[in-house]
Amino acid sequence: MLTAEQNALVTRTGAGTAAGALLRRFWQPVALADELPPERPVRAVRVMGEELVAFRDERGNLGLLERACPHRGADLAFGRLEDGGLRCTFHGWLFATDGRCLEMPAEPEDSTFCARMRQRAYPIVERAGILWGYLGEGEPPAFPDYDCFRAPDAYTFAFKGLVACNWLQAVEVGIDPSHASFLHRFFEDEAPGGEYGKQFRANSSASDLPMTKIMREYTRPRIDVRRDTNGLELTTLRALDPTSVHVRVTHLVFPNAFLIPLSPQMTILQWHVPVDDVTNYWYAAFTAYDAPVDKAQMRAQRLRLYELPDYVPRIGRANAYGFNADEQRTSTYTGMGEDINVHDQWAVESQGAIADRTREHLGSADKAITQYRRLLLEALEPGAPAFAPSPGGGPDTIDTIAPAGDWEAHWHRLVAERRAASPWAQGVQAGSAR
Repeated sequence: MLTAEQNALVTRTGAGTAAGALLRRFWQPVALADELPPERPVRAVRVMGEELVAFRDERGNLGLLERACPHRGADLAFGRLEDGGLRCTFHGWLFATDGRCLEMPAEPEDSTFCARMRQRAYPIVERAGILWGYLGEGEPPAFPDYDCFRAPDAYTFAFKGLVACNWLQAVEVGIDPSHASFLHRFFEDEAPGGEYGKQFRANSSASDLPMTKIMREYTRPRIDVRRDTNGLELTTLRALDPTSVHVRVTHLVFPNAFLIPLSPQMTILQWHVPVDDVTNYWYAAFTAYDAPVDKAQMRAQRLRLYELPDYVPRIGRANAYGFNADEQRTSTYTGMGEDINVHDQWAVESQGAIADRTREHLGSADKAITQYRRLLLEALEPGAPAFAPSPGGGPDTIDTIAPAGDWEAHWHRLVAERRAASPWAQGVQAGSAR
């Protein structure tokens, strides 16, 4: 439980807020690379309440500018890409990717006004199919070196989706290990390899046990939470019998991302970025270790549930999240279909636009939530040292069955074998210092 003051402190991210300043000290996703198509690579984006425009100039350079033209406030998202920049269609003012004003064609030829004008611009880079902006003050930090950024493009896939609630409750559902036994419970298992990249539908690593069966039948896990140089490492143990244990290792990647295993050979690193205080986008980077991914198939499958151009869920509050009472009786715990994004969306949106954490009653299964909030509050203290992620790949994640007496060495061995067998991850060490 948080006080009302603490809840406001950790949830509000607009300009001038403490949590907003914290998030702005990290590279944040602002758009998918696919949102800047070759035919017109200009996209309006809203991040932490700031109205911005992302674009790619004629030379392929990326820009991220304040959206309102500094002349009279016209919308640069409707600008013309020409002459080395983005030109406002109101009076023709032309801006370079770094915010310099290049031309004011309606001003006198001898005017120096243009040289004195600069639009607010932020650093922007492309990594793993996502456009990343640094909205903080001063020089940006080194870009993180996680596996999704080390892997060749063919081994990664990026997607996003809109969530109608505050960013923090959306992050918190991703670091809540016990909810998978209920919110994502399926009454029947299915053979792995059907839908590409469906969460919990694969077998646990090095076993023939479906993740769905484990989550359904073992509902009281032991959860260990440990701070590391990337945030928090979560180890969830479900004792299957006296000799074997299910081990699931996930991570909170500070301040607003989490890493989870999708299958024995694929992970998801997912950020939740505030659009404003009551809306956020999730950005997911899928990374395969064994073989290139079928991007077209993954995109097509996800577009069944998300509508372009704004990646709005097709199933949500407006249609009761697809709830079906017969399905809830016979096949899924929620009655909301098989996609876990829909389940998570219902869980976090039903808490309200901004969850009232003064009314919560947290238990021992919520220890990751409490430790994450403690980490956030510490980072928001005046004078707190800047949090810097560990260099190197990883952090590592796994879902496996292990010997009860040797489970930690077992999962580390599997991860090392996965890296050794990978065409690109050989020799890459995890970035989670123990």
